[in-house]
Amino acid sequence: MLVICTIVSLAITNSVLGEAYLGIWQTYAVGLSVEHWINDGLMAIFFLFIGLELERQFYNGELSNFKSALLPILAAVGGIVIPALIHLIFNGGLDTQAGIGIPMATDIAFALGVLALLGSRVPASLKIFLTALAVIDDLGAIIVIAVFYTAQFSALYLFGAFAVFALLLVLNRFFRVMSLTVYLLGGVLMWFLMLKSGVHATIAGVMLAFTIPFTNKQDDEASPSHRLEHFLHKPVAFLILPIFALANTGIVMGADWMQHLSSPNSSGIILGLLTGKALGIMLLSFIGVTMGICRLPVDLNWKHIFGAGILGGIGFTMSIFITNLAFAGNADLINASKIAILLASLSAGILGFLWLKLLGKPRKDDGDMDSMDFAVDELN
Repeated sequence: MLVICTIVSLAITNSVLGEAYLGIWQTYAVGLSVEHWINDGLMAIFFLFIGLELERQFYNGELSNFKSALLPILAAVGGIVIPALIHLIFNGGLDTQAGIGIPMATDIAFALGVLALLGSRVPASLKIFLTALAVIDDLGAIIVIAVFYTAQFSALYLFGAFAVFALLLVLNRFFRVMSLTVYLLGGVLMWFLMLKSGVHATIAGVMLAFTIPFTNKQDDEASPSHRLEHFLHKPVAFLILPIFALANTGIVMGADWMQHLSSPNSSGIILGLLTGKALGIMLLSFIGVTMGICRLPVDLNWKHIFGAGILGGIGFTMSIFITNLAFAGNADLINASKIAILLASLSAGILGFLWLKLLGKPRKDDGDMDSMDFAVDELN
């Protein structure tokens, strides 16, 4: 759906209907443009979904066991820091330095989608590793957005947003209120206050997720958090993200679009995603394993980790989202950045797929006992 919507958006934008198409997203409704409603409103629901996923992972998922989570945590840190440093090397001191967060992000949907195409040709634990890595990567991107991409700041509204957050936590922790309606209504108020505070309103979605009750492992599927995550899965995948793609990939491919690829900003984005992600994920993972901080799962080798690092270079949704924040008001720079993101993400997806298809086959000597031992170790 995302690929189809991106192709449709690019085709219409660069046709005779392009001006009218782009004008649709700039139409104002209730004080905000349609694009603004999508990026600040609908995407808050996307971030709520991401937050619910994070909450579940922390309670009883891949991140619930700190020892098992150390490898993807280190990998994610490397995949955030190294791409940022590469962008900074090219753009330090320039107006485009604000784009430092663009190559930090990984699009979890696309990265896991490529692994899905590979099926049984890659070890099952690689999917677990990449899922955990991408979830932590998203958390890092959320923190970056909250800290570094704040517009005009209002302490009063921010205090109000945190007051609502605290109230919802009290309702959850102390009064055990299980009604989703209460939390969703509080979330709408928190979103409005966050919007007015200058901190990006989508952060309210993540905050709301961590106030919604998550019951014990045995009763997981009955918890409000699990029910809401399950309900949001299809609307997010088949409505919100495709609409986001339609609204944000209307890129004008001018005659000189290739010249912009050599600019410091585009070079930082492309090299950050294509080389920085793979290098950072591989380097920090290797250091962690070498120092004995963590270990590789029994059915993974360094070729698998490097392949996951390449797939980490698929930025797309989160990178485009950060681009809109970093260069707000500069249409030309946003356009050039999005071209760089699309090219880097497409290249990372193809290269990662080919690498893992050719070199990522599970070891022939890994039988059922190895898989069972790994599963038992993960549970322990």
